[in-house]
Amino acid sequence: MEKVLNANINLVFGLDIGTRNIVGVVGHFEKDRFKVVAMAEQQHETRAMLDGQIHDIYKVGDTIRKVKIALEKQLDIQLSDVCIAAAGRVLRTINSEAEVEFETETRVNQENIYSLNLLAVENAHKEINQNSGEVHFYCVGNTPVRYKLNGYDINNLEGHKATKIAVELIATFLPEEVVDGLYEAVEYAGLHVASLTLEPIAAMNIAIPEQYRLLNIGLVDVGAGTSDICLTKDGSIIAYGMIPYAGDEITEQIAKNYLVDFNTAEKIKISASSKKKGLVTFKDIMGLTQKVQAEEVQKLADESIKVMAKETSEKIKELNGGKPVNAVFVVGGGGKMPSYTLHLAEYLGIPKERVAVRGEEVLTSVDFDVENFKKDSLYVTPVGICTNYYTQKNNFVFVHVNNERVKLYDNNKLTVFDAVMQIGYPNEKLFPRRGAELKFTVNGKTRLVRGTPGEGAVIKLNNKNANLNTPIEQNDIIEVVESTVGEVASITIGQLEEFNSTISFVVNDKKVVCPRFAYVNGELKSEFYDIHNGDNIRMESFYTVKQLFEFLDYDITGFDIYVNNEEADHNTRVYENFSVKTHAIDMESLSVSVEDIYDEQHTEEKDNSSEITEKEDLKTDTDEVKTEIKAEHNIAIGVIANKTPVTLTGKPSYMVADLFLFYEFDLSKPKGNIVIKVNGNNVEYSSPLKDGDVIDIYWE
Repeated sequence: MEKVLNANINLVFGLDIGTRNIVGVVGHFEKDRFKVVAMAEQQHETRAMLDGQIHDIYKVGDTIRKVKIALEKQLDIQLSDVCIAAAGRVLRTINSEAEVEFETETRVNQENIYSLNLLAVENAHKEINQNSGEVHFYCVGNTPVRYKLNGYDINNLEGHKATKIAVELIATFLPEEVVDGLYEAVEYAGLHVASLTLEPIAAMNIAIPEQYRLLNIGLVDVGAGTSDICLTKDGSIIAYGMIPYAGDEITEQIAKNYLVDFNTAEKIKISASSKKKGLVTFKDIMGLTQKVQAEEVQKLADESIKVMAKETSEKIKELNGGKPVNAVFVVGGGGKMPSYTLHLAEYLGIPKERVAVRGEEVLTSVDFDVENFKKDSLYVTPVGICTNYYTQKNNFVFVHVNNERVKLYDNNKLTVFDAVMQIGYPNEKLFPRRGAELKFTVNGKTRLVRGTPGEGAVIKLNNKNANLNTPIEQNDIIEVVESTVGEVASITIGQLEEFNSTISFVVNDKKVVCPRFAYVNGELKSEFYDIHNGDNIRMESFYTVKQLFEFLDYDITGFDIYVNNEEADHNTRVYENFSVKTHAIDMESLSVSVEDIYDEQHTEEKDNSSEITEKEDLKTDTDEVKTEIKAEHNIAIGVIANKTPVTLTGKPSYMVADLFLFYEFDLSKPKGNIVIKVNGNNVEYSSPLKDGDVIDIYWE
């Protein structure tokens, strides 16, 4: 045993503080079985509790003291510590989801899973705090229902490679005043709270073993003031719920009908539910003795039972995604009226055999070393409170976070993150924050550059370095210095992949390789330009004549320029592999790297042209060549451009770029990326054209 609860013997004291009764159980584990060595039960003398909520702390405390004293007499020891449970009426559950996407494929480890779960819990915190007003809720636990790996369900994320992981979980919360009321009543009775759990969890531990939780089963703990509901499926607890209808509804109906006080009506209910036939005897408030058939009482109670069963079935369906469960186990004293299970099965639409009161059947792993005791569904929850101590020793601890005192529900695995989250510390200030991202477009396509990550929060626990996963204990002092923001994203034109591509031209029969020009929002920019958010960048696939010769560092003022043997001006566009000729350039002193583009077929032509002196006018030479080509080799071809017949003339061969000399298509105002298709295939400006080709040109 982890802790000696009482000085004389290693015993666990569990207390079920119900609306009508307080049941105390003392026991211990012996091998794999829980052994109950003492039990005591005491009814509230007044209605100090309603619907599972303490209304009179000190009267409830007095009743707890009576149970404590009765147990101490049986055991001949002093009891000091007790395990308790909170009723479902005050329980709030939030189904929460979270998703984490990695920048690159990552092998998932425990830290990734832990962070994912905490993110979902934080989302639940935000949701409950938005609607809670002045009420302060504490997260008392979370149960993962489903994990997803790259969008697919998976039982265990650890060890798998993923780009995206997600979780759906149930986070459970209790309001502060409920916890404080329970603690105050227990302390008033001279006891210290050693563990706090939830009533549906305690009942579930006994009534539905883990091997049954693969099935879609419902557990209903029918008390006096509330009916607590818990559902299982696929090996997990998938939902908790509560309805404010339980045994007291029946008792109040009996009290009104037979004119008796509440306590007498409770006795009538119990007596009538324990026998199918026979008389039930009682005195009304006038002092008159009444004798009624048990069947009559049951018939009277049936109206309230139907309401309970109907409300319970609707809640079960709501929690189960609009569908009934496959079976229901009923525990608690309030569900023992004979017709309750029949009506519940009817409203759920499942066979009556699949709704049953569970008492002795689910207590098979429990030994009762108590005289005159009979196993009953009434004792499922208090025994579950005891056994829960071993698996979930819960309590409240107090720590300080950045000089703020924080109260935490101790689930035996509290970490720095739990404490930091409780004070509402922003999640984004715990983890490294990236600098602002940069978004722009290149040739019509969106480009995103991320900022650099900053540093994570600096955390100290009791003046020693720690992290978010470091366990914490009572009175720890936590200091958190928020994370930093990384540098904003930045990139220059020269760092773009597209800028590193080149475009080549043929200048005076020499190949000249040039960088592509970058236009930002319509303005020409150099490679050193820092790109800004929203910039529209285009890497053009042409130079103008003026830009080409500025790049070559030649002044062409006063000189004739020919592009593809056609006279051109400064604004004429020169595309990939276009031919440019002019007398303005001395090719021997050309300042850029050039390549001789003549192949062996041109050797003879080159030798013949060597007789031309450098002083001859290049324009005259070009005109003569042009005239010769036109005279001897010119051909005409017909093509279809955007469903329009176009005739190309004056050249021995044609490329796509030549089409724009005969077909009007405005290239000066880009409207996206230009698409050129010949006979259905994408082509470049330098692709050849032949007679009969069908050409499509458009922006996208």
